Amino acid sequence: MKTNIQKIWSDKKRILGMPISFTTYSLSNDRLFVDQGLIKLHSEEILLYRVRDLSFSQSLGQRIFGVGSVTIQSSDKTSPILELRNIKNAFDVKELIHENVEKMKLERRMRVGEILEDGHAYADDFDD
Repeated sequence: MKTNIQKIWSDKKRILGMPISFTTYSLSNDRLFVDQGLIKLHSEEILLYRVRDLSFSQSLGQRIFGVGSVTIQSSDKTSPILELRNIKNAFDVKELIHENVEKMKLERRMRVGEILEDGHAYADDFDD
């Protein structure tokens, strides 16, 4: 499927701490991928420069099994909120995604402002 894409990170959604689900998460230098399914496959990707916010969470049950979740909010139309559930080293993964998001925004010379109260985003280019 994504044989030509160089992955920086990859993991599976874990059940009781074991990678036995049919959901795979992976990160390349410019995109985040979620592949789900055994019989019917569904693949979603988010361009990193569209990521607006990242958060980390870890319930007591997740701490017991050594996993956590990362929530990504983006300007992507099909997946504005994407959760990487039950992954190992979730905080470190959040930081890795953050670093690559910042690299992509710098490469594309993008600067994004805060979302205004009326729900509209304010964005500038570095070449003002």
